Amino acid sequence: MPAQPLLAASSNRVTPVTARTAFLTVKDAAEYLGLSPHTLYVWRHRRQGPPSFRMGPRGRVMYRLEVLDAWVREQEQADSRSNPALNPLNPPPQERSSRFLST
Repeated sequence: MPAQPLLAASSNRVTPVTARTAFLTVKDAAEYLGLSPHTLYVWRHRRQGPPSFRMGPRGRVMYRLEVLDAWVREQEQADSRSNPALNPLNPPPQERSSRFLST
């Protein structure tokens, strides 16, 4: 009896093309984010920027595409221009304390 494949034929099947696009090198991640590879190296050294990891026997620095997208969404939410809740011009004006009011 032949061995059954671990993954059934479906849209969830991981193919070499999807695996290749799921993980990005520093160069590809930088291009995807519109940054220079040097910026990603500096951010990695400072433990800033999107999460990365080392893969394979040579320890190449890689980024997951889905993690890059999540990191970009976090950056958007942390920016006051994109997130009205953080915009200092949006809160309602505060009332003055009664001690400053003249009677």
